[in-house]
Formats: sequence, C-alpha cells, structure tokens
Amino acid sequence: MTIASIPAAKILQQKDFLSIADISGEKITQLLKLAKLIKAKHTLGEKYLPLQGKTLGMIFEKSSTRTRVSFEVGMLQLGGHALFLSSNDIQLGRGETVSDTAKVLSQYVDGIMIRTFEHEKVTELAAEASIPVINGLTDLSHPCQAMADLLTIQEIKGTLKGLKMAYVGDGNNMAHSLMMACGKTGIDFAIGCPEGYEPNSQIVELAKEAAAKSGCKSEICRDPKDAVKDADIIYSDVWTSMGQEDENEIRLKAFKEYQINSELVKHAKEDYIFLHCLPAHREEEVTGDIIDGPNSAVFHQAGNRLHAQKAILADLLG
Repeated sequence: MTIASIPAAKILQQKDFLSIADISGEKITQLLKLAKLIKAKHTLGEKYLPLQGKTLGMIFEKSSTRTRVSFEVGMLQLGGHALFLSSNDIQLGRGETVSDTAKVLSQYVDGIMIRTFEHEKVTELAAEASIPVINGLTDLSHPCQAMADLLTIQEIKGTLKGLKMAYVGDGNNMAHSLMMACGKTGIDFAIGCPEGYEPNSQIVELAKEAAAKSGCKSEICRDPKDAVKDADIIYSDVWTSMGQEDENEIRLKAFKEYQINSELVKHAKEDYIFLHCLPAHREEEVTGDIIDGPNSAVFHQAGNRLHAQKAILADLLG
C-alpha cells in the first residue's frame, strides 16, 4: 500500500505556532490531515524527509519526557536534527534578554521550540526571532498537546464535530488549549472545576466565540457530573502543575470531588474515551482502573504527540 503524496503547499500562513487561538478550524483540520499522512507513511516505513539539513533548537525551562522525546525523534524522522538547550545550558537562564537570545539563535538554527512558564516569554521570543517559534508549553497554553488530542479523538471516533468533551479539574493551560481546540472544530466542551480554579476569562470568551461560529457549546460547570453527562471524551490533568508545588495540599482538598473514577464515568456515554496529557498521579485526579481500563486511550494519545508535532514542524520549517 502506498500512501498519497503530501501536498507541498503551506498550511499555516504564519511564522509561528504559539496558540490554538491563532489558527482557524479549517487550518487545524488540514494540519490533522497532514499528521495522519505523515503517521501512515511512518507506519509503512516510507521515508518522508522534508527537513534534511534543518536544525531545531529546543529550550527547556520546564522539564518534560514527552515534549523532549517527541520533538527530538520527530526532527530525526523528518531528516533534521534537534538541540536540547536547558536553562543551565544557555545564557537566557543567566540574565541574557529574551530578545538577544532570539536574535542569536536565529543565526544558528532553523526553528525554536520552547517549553517555559510565562507565555509572554514565548510571544517575545517569536516577535524577536526571524525563524519559526513553537510553543512547547507555557502556563497559559499547550497547543501541541491539544493537536495530538484532536488527532487521537478523530482516529478513535472517526469525527470531531458533534462530539462532547468533558474536562474535569483545574482551569489550567491544558483546559485553555482544549476549549479553544474544541470551539474551533465543533466539539461541545464542558469543564467541571471548583470555584476559584476557573479558566482564564479572556480565553473562555474567545472559546465561546469560536464555538458559536462552529455551532457547538463551551461551558463551565461546578458539578463534575454535569460536565461529564453524555460525554464522548473525558479529559483529566494533574491538579497541581509544575511550579505550584507549594499549593499541593490546598489543591488536593479543593479537587477531592473532581476525581475521575468508576462512579463519575457512569454519567458519560458508554463508549467514552479517557484522555490525560500525562504524567498522571494515579488515585488523585484519576483512579487506576480508569486510566488503565478499556476506555483509556492515554498511550495512543501520547504517541500522537510525535505525529501531530511532525506535521507542525514539516509545515513551519519545510
């Protein structure tokens, strides 16, 4: 079996990949189609090397298993090379300005992926760099993960539009990117979260606007059962993100009624799929029988980070 040739035309008519909010639903759909083509070629052992001679600089101010491995392997499989740059390896962690770092790296590499805390650092890096910048995660958003999630849902459910996703937990970067991704692609989105842990209000409004255009809903629920009711997808994330460790005990109490367990999932559709961006804290935000159960697709989802990001890399750097 031979896979269809990959179109040469660019999908993203922009230099950077910083937020799902910046991308239309149509372009998201095209990126997912590209990701599926690239994945199919890889599965059949067909070479696709659009990034021969290209180098990606990867800045990590937050450590990660999936982000580092998926980007590094992705560049290798596309014919390119990736450089791991921790905050201890570059002068950005020792007082050099973001602007200077952007301009220097633009002289050496063909693209930058950054995983950091402040979203403003990523937007400044992109503004000052003459090369593409990819947001590998900030405290505000996690767009690459959301693309992998959409790819996973599409592969399992066969569609996106008309489904319902229930996100249960903290209104964090993952919730932000998912509510935007759902709004852009026609998936109803409901987040169940306690008072004081809601998503960013500006992103909520943007997501509602996107949802209205694509004919779906985006809502915030206090009761997790209301969020999960008739859901096709249940999504969870850790209650305490990196950098919030001093809040851990407070958060454990605040979220104790928001655990994904056998009782809560009874309110979803019988064929729901469970997703989690990982790493997971079993018996906190999700019980072991759910994350390791027959409805869980978390490792399928983790694998799709590679293919979704290869599509982004090929489109931006190719």
